[in-house]
Amino acid sequence: MTLLRRIGTKLYSYRRLPYAEIRAFSVHILTASGAYLAFLAVVAAAELRFVDMFWWLGFALLVDGIDGPIARRLNVKEVLPGWSGEQLDNVIDYVTYVLIPAFALYQSGMIGEIMSFVCAALIVISSAIYYANMGMKTSENFFSGFPVVWNMLVFTLFAIEASEWTAMIVVFVAVILTFLPIYFLHPVRVIRLRALNLPIFLIWCVLSGWALLLHFDSPLWLQWAVSLSALYLSVIGGIMQWFPKLGARAA
Repeated sequence: MTLLRRIGTKLYSYRRLPYAEIRAFSVHILTASGAYLAFLAVVAAAELRFVDMFWWLGFALLVDGIDGPIARRLNVKEVLPGWSGEQLDNVIDYVTYVLIPAFALYQSGMIGEIMSFVCAALIVISSAIYYANMGMKTSENFFSGFPVVWNMLVFTLFAIEASEWTAMIVVFVAVILTFLPIYFLHPVRVIRLRALNLPIFLIWCVLSGWALLLHFDSPLWLQWAVSLSALYLSVIGGIMQWFPKLGARAA
C-alpha cells in the first residue's frame, strides 16, 4: 500500500504541473526524439540503405536546429533547472554527428576495410575528446576547432562519390583541425554575416536533399554545388576569425 500511495502521490503531483513546466519538458521530449531518429539511421546503415540513413540524419539535424531556439524562447533552463537539455543534446549529437557517420564509412567500403577501422577510431576518439572541451564555443558562438559535424562531411563524401584517397585525406585533415584553434561557423547563432551564411547553409540543405532524391546519382554540377557550398561553410569561420571586422555592424 505504501508503494501504491507513493505512486498515486507522484501522479497527482504531475497533474498539478504548471503549464510552463509542461511546455518546457515537451522541448526535452522533442530533443530526445533525435535518439529514435538515430536508431532508424543505424538500421538503415546496417542494411546498406545509405540514402535512407541520411534522410533520418537530416531529420535529426532539423530537430537539433529547432529545439535550441524553442528552448530559449520558453526559458526551459529556468523553468526546469533540474534537467539539462545541453547534456541531452550532446548525447544525441554524438550519436548522430559522429558514431553513425563513422559506421556508414565502414559499411560503405569507401576507404577499404583496414583503413575504415583506422578512420573510425580517429573519428570517434577525437570527437569524444572534443565534446569534453569546455571552450569549444567562442563568445561569438563560433566553434573553436572542427565541430565534429561528421554527418555533413561524410554526406558530402557520398554526394561527390569520393575516391578512397580523397576520403582518407579529408578524414585525417578534419581530425587534425578538431584540435586547432581555428573558428568554424555556427550558421544560426553567429551574428556576423548571418544574412549571407544562413541562406548558403539552407542552399546546402536543399542541394543535399536533391542529391538524396537522386540516390546520389547526381549530375556533375550538383556535385560541385554541394562541394562548394560545403567548402564555404567550412572556411568562412576562419576567414571571419582572420578579419574580425568582417560583417560587423558599424557603431
